[in-house]
Amino acid sequence: MMRKTASGLLAVLLGLLSASAARASNIYVTNYSAGTIGEYTTSGAVVNASLISGLNGPEGIAVSGSDLFVVNYVAGTIGEYTTSGAVVNASLVSGLSYPVGIAVSGSDLFVANGSAGTIGEYTTSGATVNPSLISGLNGPWGIAVSGSDLFVANWGNSSIGEYTTSGAVVDASLVGGIGSGLEAPTDVAVSGSDLFVANLENYVGEYTTSGATVNATLITVPTVFQGIAVSGSDLFVTEFGGGTNTIGEYTTSGATVNASLITGLSDPFGIAIDSGSGSASPEPGTLALLGLGLAGLGFYRRKRAS
Repeated sequence: MMRKTASGLLAVLLGLLSASAARASNIYVTNYSAGTIGEYTTSGAVVNASLISGLNGPEGIAVSGSDLFVVNYVAGTIGEYTTSGAVVNASLVSGLSYPVGIAVSGSDLFVANGSAGTIGEYTTSGATVNPSLISGLNGPWGIAVSGSDLFVANWGNSSIGEYTTSGAVVDASLVGGIGSGLEAPTDVAVSGSDLFVANLENYVGEYTTSGATVNATLITVPTVFQGIAVSGSDLFVTEFGGGTNTIGEYTTSGATVNASLITGLSDPFGIAIDSGSGSASPEPGTLALLGLGLAGLGFYRRKRAS
């Protein structure tokens, strides 16, 4: 009975340890003016405010496994780094036309070229698939991928367009026009059948992936929104202007969790959240509990031996 109790306790504690690690996920944000990428927990704690430095106008960012892909607006490049901050290839893709947004799907990268009005496709190894997969856009800024669909925020004509990952047009004006509530959209995030769109004019709107308006002003703030990421039932939004330079946390229903979750940033533009695969360190409390459990297991074994 004693052996079963001890083994059961250890199994529970190991389960808690595994669950704690699996839940962990971090935020990566580009600081345009500082030329850096910062890493934070989704609770707002600083992991490394300058995880990556020396960038040239970093804007969009995407995370895939242990890799970060970052577009440098000024340099016209996509750089690849590890989530630990190591350089894999600072110029994985070059020769882009003022790239702004980026999305990753499997082994493919999709990048919005703001000046050229195109979406280019590249592999995560840097090979060119099609530099003008989609063309004729009007100031493409943010981009999100969901299955075989791409959703593109066009800053120039205040619209969201839908395309396939093969470049076919589904609906070039899925959301937009009079009554849509869009005003210079800068980024888009997709969650299930919902689109969340950050508008430069200080609000986030919610729409369906079919183009219906759910709430054009789901979230509003006094200054300017730029990038947006969704994780579960939470939205994380970068905000700059008026000396804010923050990341705010909100629910997907529009409730404020913490409007200043992370502060002290330098023109934060792009934001990405990892999947919480379990590579993060367990919380100290969980480690302490595991230690007590192991000590108790040792006591049981010594007692049994005596």
